[in-house]
Amino acid sequence: MRPIAFEAANDGGRALENRDMQQEHSPAFVPPQNRGTWLVVGLIFLGLFAAVTGIWFQWGQTRRCLSFYGPATARQISSAPRVELWLLKPGSGVGRLVAAERRDISAASGLVHLRRGLVEDDNFSWPDSLSNGSESVAPHRPLPAEAWNVALVFFTTEKQGAESVEPTILAIDFDERGSLTVVGRPGRIGLGRIGRGLEKWIGVTKAGVGL
Repeated sequence: MRPIAFEAANDGGRALENRDMQQEHSPAFVPPQNRGTWLVVGLIFLGLFAAVTGIWFQWGQTRRCLSFYGPATARQISSAPRVELWLLKPGSGVGRLVAAERRDISAASGLVHLRRGLVEDDNFSWPDSLSNGSESVAPHRPLPAEAWNVALVFFTTEKQGAESVEPTILAIDFDERGSLTVVGRPGRIGLGRIGRGLEKWIGVTKAGVGL
């Protein structure tokens, strides 16, 4: 009887040894709550990557406009609560313009899309100095005051200290090529592919507000 007991003891030892070896070679057990934590972390990083990609893409579409307008002016164009349409005529001084007529067009149809279009690079014709990726804007030859037809004016409620921020005035010339300039800033840019649609939109808007 003793040999049988001995063999049984050996078999039990080998069974324990085999089980220990299986445990050593088995994949590590990850509690469910840890898996959930890693999933959340992964989603956070995915969201951050998407946000950074979106910001980079947006910058690539608007960098020339930001250089031409300046960041503050671009922000006014995009978000100013009050927008007016002015009909321009030469003033009494040389090179001066005055608003012959003006109307509030803050609620005009299509204004939201126009705001977006005014800060997208591909909508304009840029000076040759920008075709090589340069961030500077080379000024075109100045136009006479009578060349400018209308202006879009963006009023903000922001203040600089106790002073109100000056409105942004975009003067527009609808000649064969078309030009746009920011009153008070140097240089102008060609209207490019936005020109025809902008002229049509202004014509419809003028009729709608009685200009």
